[in-house]
Amino acid sequence: MVWTVTDSGKVKRIRRTGRAEVAPCTFRGEPLGPSVPVQADVLDAAGTDQVRDLIKRKYGLTGSLTVNLSRLRRGRNGTIGLRLTPA
Repeated sequence: MVWTVTDSGKVKRIRRTGRAEVAPCTFRGEPLGPSVPVQADVLDAAGTDQVRDLIKRKYGLTGSLTVNLSRLRRGRNGTIGLRLTPA
């Protein structure tokens, strides 16, 4: 599962086609390897909350700060969770 801005271009494309490609990359998005096709689904509010909780748990203080500052900046509906499964 991943987390992104609700009105981003990738979310619009995923809603339209459900197809995406993912690849390992640096924090700044520079590719580190080849991409692979995936099926992507936009999650509902409960699913998005689950993604936020997973981020907080995995990244500890940094994850909590990121999620909470994002909520302050964009509001609760400003970000959305995506579920990725191999295509």
